[in-house]
Amino acid sequence: QVQLVESGGGLVQPGGSLRLSCAASEFTLDYYPIGWFRQAPGKEREGVSCITSSGGSTYYADSVKGRFPISRDNAKNTIYLQMDSLKPEDTAVYYCAVTRWRTISLMCTDPRYWGQGTQVTVSS
Repeated sequence: QVQLVESGGGLVQPGGSLRLSCAASEFTLDYYPIGWFRQAPGKEREGVSCITSSGGSTYYADSVKGRFPISRDNAKNTIYLQMDSLKPEDTAVYYCAVTRWRTISLMCTDPRYWGQGTQVTVSS
């Protein structure tokens, strides 16, 4: 069974920062693209960002472009989402998942092996 674990969420004020981590044990992630997704209460789950296995290519949703750089440290078997300039509309549960990278459209599809998620709340 593939198990991913998200961490790093919390309560922050608008304009603040958080760094989310996605890790796996007994499973090597360095061969797979990884995506970050989020879901607010009563809303559809949406893609936020993703990164290729080598880290050479990335995708960002327009809503977070320039604010949420994604990175990975394959030696630590961990993927990161640095969230800066947080806004109230960023409030959601954030998930990571194994994805596929599309070389033509330059984005990730087919998320699978979801983690449990970590809550991010942006409020004054």
